[in-house]
Parts: sequence; structure tokens; C-alpha cells
Amino acid sequence: MAEKTDFEIAVINQVRKVRKAKGYTQDDLAMFLNLTRGFIGQIESPKFPSKYNVEHIGILAREMNCSPKDLMPDQA
Repeated sequence: MAEKTDFEIAVINQVRKVRKAKGYTQDDLAMFLNLTRGFIGQIESPKFPSKYNVEHIGILAREMNCSPKDLMPDQA
């Protein structure tokens, strides 16, 4: 099983930070991305290789009313 890279983990952590700051749940992200809540849980868990892709970041930025840059870490 492929592990997440440090950069992928940093992106996931940043998305989680913004999600929580804006009051969104994993269920909300699942709805925005047309995915299951379980899949979002896998993305946020270090135990699974699931991760966001560029399209996901664009959709989340639009739905959470922020810039895609807000979902990217300052440093990898």
C-alpha cells in the first residue's frame, strides 16, 4: 500500500484545519465532492492511502468560499 507523502499529509491537514475553522464536517466535504463520509475519513486518516486530488481542492475551495491557496500548506 502506498503511503501518503509529507506534502499530501500537509495538504490534508490544511484542508482539515480550514474545514473545522469554517464549521464544516466530514459529511459536508463528502457531499461537496460526491463521495462517502467514509472516504473522507480515509483521506484524513494516516492509515489509508486515500488523498485529495487537484479537482477536489478546487471544488472544496469553491464550496467553502475560499481560495485553493487557503487549502495548501505554507510549507511542505
